[in-house]
Amino acid sequence: MIDLGHHPPSNAYLTPEQLALLEVTYPLKVFVCSHCWLVKLPAHAAAEELFTADYAYFSSTSSSWCAHAERFVAAAVERLGLGPESLVVELASNDGYLLQYVQQRGIPCLGIEPTHATAEAARAKGITTVERFFGVALAAELELADLVVANNVLAHVPDINDFVAGIARLLKPQGRASIEFPHLLRLLAGNQFDTIYHEHYSYLSLRTVARIAAAVGLCIVDVEELPTHGGSLRVWLAHQGAAEPMASVAMVLAAEAEAGLETLDAYAGLQQRAEGTKHALMEFLLQAKRQGRRVFGYSAAAKGNTLLNYAGIKPDLLPPVADRAPSKQGKLLPSSHILAISLEQLEVESA
Repeated sequence: MIDLGHHPPSNAYLTPEQLALLEVTYPLKVFVCSHCWLVKLPAHAAAEELFTADYAYFSSTSSSWCAHAERFVAAAVERLGLGPESLVVELASNDGYLLQYVQQRGIPCLGIEPTHATAEAARAKGITTVERFFGVALAAELELADLVVANNVLAHVPDINDFVAGIARLLKPQGRASIEFPHLLRLLAGNQFDTIYHEHYSYLSLRTVARIAAAVGLCIVDVEELPTHGGSLRVWLAHQGAAEPMASVAMVLAAEAEAGLETLDAYAGLQQRAEGTKHALMEFLLQAKRQGRRVFGYSAAAKGNTLLNYAGIKPDLLPPVADRAPSKQGKLLPSSHILAISLEQLEVESA
């Protein structure tokens, strides 16, 4: 579908001392399967290599994301009638950004989070957290849940079939799973090639997720279109026969069919559009340099690293990038080696 060259993992931020070491890069080339229509990046780096103990992404850094999570919890409690006798399990619970709102309502909850630093941050909030990767094996050890939440993690798992099978194993007979993921339809329509990086093994349509779910006895009963991450889907899953699909499911499937997501024509041209964006960014920064203007970046995000590294941007064109996360400040962005600074430093630098 697209070839963005070779990149290091997008969250592999470097200390100044690490600049003297070899920086490992992997191909960032995405393929589409014309049989099942899963869009897939080969697992060049294992999950254990990407989601390390010092993983730099803390969800609570984003106040807007926490607000999104709080609104979801309020709606889910009302929708499912959750209370003190219920159990909510979140997969890839990070630093407790969502489960803190479940806990505040007196509803028992459990986080599953493989990265040590974020799991410790969740525990500091009083949230019980299991520090392991999720799949069928772990699901078999856990108490059945009324609600399983999996926000922005389905694309991050190399064995997507085992992950969804684990959700089926974990759900009570009348339980529900809520899964959010960036919508492939929006990636193509919006030229969002920057959402491609090694932590994202899969790029998902509703139709493909429906196939994966059906193979393990789950069905999609509702879907919501969200503005997050450039356009995401929130999919509600239940055991087959537990509920009838709502009209929203057919509507999104129809939109995907109209866009031809199960034809190869839908994927043609993304490479050329990405190159156009790359060239436009380079031209803007070069023109600013010629005019003696200074350009600063905001948010040292994984998506930004894809864009910067694909365009070959270095500190001579973009000296620092500011980020609110202390885990990134003082470190260098992978490959570009642009310094991440605090917002306070940005105010000083740009004065």
